[in-house]
Amino acid sequence: MTATKTPIVLIHGLWMTPKSWNTWAEYFRARGHEVIVPGWPGIDDREVADIRSNPEPLEGIGLAQIADHYERIIRALPQKPIIMGHSFGGLLTQMLADRGLGVAYVGVTPGQPAGITTLPASTLWTGTPILSNPFAKNGAKPLSKGHFHFTFGNDLDREASDRLWEEFAVNSYNRVFFEGVAGAFNEKGGVSHVDYGRTDRAPLLVITGEIDHVVPPAIGKAIVKKYHATGSPAIVEYREFAGRTHRIVSQDGWEEVAEYALTWATEHAEAAAPAA
Repeated sequence: MTATKTPIVLIHGLWMTPKSWNTWAEYFRARGHEVIVPGWPGIDDREVADIRSNPEPLEGIGLAQIADHYERIIRALPQKPIIMGHSFGGLLTQMLADRGLGVAYVGVTPGQPAGITTLPASTLWTGTPILSNPFAKNGAKPLSKGHFHFTFGNDLDREASDRLWEEFAVNSYNRVFFEGVAGAFNEKGGVSHVDYGRTDRAPLLVITGEIDHVVPPAIGKAIVKKYHATGSPAIVEYREFAGRTHRIVSQDGWEEVAEYALTWATEHAEAAAPAA
C-alpha cells in the first residue's frame, strides 16, 4: 500500500488572496499532495472584485487573529502538514511553527518576527501608504497600481504590472502592517513574537529573491541569523534566488523555486519524523 503524501498548507500574504498560490498549489497536487489554501479571515474564498468592492470584513483584523484562524484549520487535519507562507504569510508560518503545528516550514520572502530590526528603505517604502496614517490602523486601504508595480511588478513594464493588479490585488489589512513594523522593536511584547531558541521546532527554510523590494535578502538573512544565534539545534536554512521579485511564487521561472521548496520540505519532514 502506498503511503499518503504529507498534506501542504499554503498561506498567502498581504494584498493577495489564495489565488496567488494557484501555480504552486497545482504543481504540488500534480505530485500527489493534498494542498489546502485557506484565505485570511475576511477574505476566505471571496473573489478579488468582491473584496475590493466590500473590504469591511478585513478591517481591524490582526496577526494573532489570522494565526488563530490557520491554527484551527490545521488542527482539524488528520495529520500535521508542511506549512508554506509567502510574505506576511511567511511570518504567519513562523508563528505557527512556534505553536508546533507542522512537520516542516517554508517562509517564502517572509516577514520578520518580533525583534528583528532590519528594515531596508525599500521595505519601509512598501508600507508608506499604510503607515503614513496611524489613524487608519484598523482600516483596509486599497493598493494602487503604482504601488503594486513597485512591490510586486518591479521586473515588468507598467502595462504588464497593471494587468496583474487587476487579476490579483486586494485591499490591505492595515493592522497587520502596523503590528509587523512595531514588533521589530518589541521582541518580547510584539504580536509576532516567536521563541527563536525553541529546540523542538520542525525544520524551517527561508527563501528570498535577489531583487525583492518588500523582503530583500537582508531581511531573510537577518531572520536566519536570529534563529542561529540562539544555538538551538533546530534546523533553519536559507536560500536566495537570483533575479526574483516579491512575486516569486508566480514570476516566470516559479517552477524552480516551487520544486526546491517541495523537495527541501519533504526531505526534511521525513528526516525529522519520529522513529515510531
